[in-house]
Amino acid sequence: MIAIGNFLFRHRNALFPLTCLFLLLPGPRLYEDPLIAASIGAVCALLGQVVRAVTISLDYIVRGGRQGKVYADDLVISGIYHHSRNPMYVGNILIGVGLAIASNSWIAIALTVPLVMFAYAAIIAAEEKFLSSKFGPAFDAYRNDVPRWLPRIRGLVSTLSGATFHWRRLVVKEYGTPAGWIAILCGITLYNLWSSEMWAQRLDAVIGIAAVVAVTFALWICARVLKKARILRAD
Repeated sequence: MIAIGNFLFRHRNALFPLTCLFLLLPGPRLYEDPLIAASIGAVCALLGQVVRAVTISLDYIVRGGRQGKVYADDLVISGIYHHSRNPMYVGNILIGVGLAIASNSWIAIALTVPLVMFAYAAIIAAEEKFLSSKFGPAFDAYRNDVPRWLPRIRGLVSTLSGATFHWRRLVVKEYGTPAGWIAILCGITLYNLWSSEMWAQRLDAVIGIAAVVAVTFALWICARVLKKARILRAD
């Protein structure tokens, strides 16, 4: 499992986008109207985005890897990491589940959700091996005290109310993630409307979805320009 996790971690930027191809697999529909599936999927994905946003804006952990290998600067145990050991991955999974629901295909869900869950379980196994080796008893104590997945609710309100919100860091670090999943979800929905021969009769929805894509792309461009110009910097 650890070897698989290290492999997935090294190649995650190339492998994970490929899983989006599963979202196009035809199968029995969840709903006759693909817009219903898209709406439910969007809510789930948005919840995942909120989890990621809160995690990054409070206490962000540098675990992006070095030379394709698992790495961490420090053992971060505050912020949302005081309640869940892997809140970023929880957010990612919620986004993945949301996109699977938006596919409106039971086959896509049956393939994508278990694949995403397995991938992150393997990556977490590899990361925990590294963290245990680097931080020793400190990480072991943290692992025994804080849940791996679902957050510990106790004290969450105090954590959120007493923390500083680093909005610049959030924009700089995270602007690409919502742009990515919103574009994918909108693309899937447009494809489903077209393949269901509902394009003409739901033209108002098509125009609305196109507008969402256009606004998302414009915001992505703005954030990228501000970052490259160093007008926005991570705190």
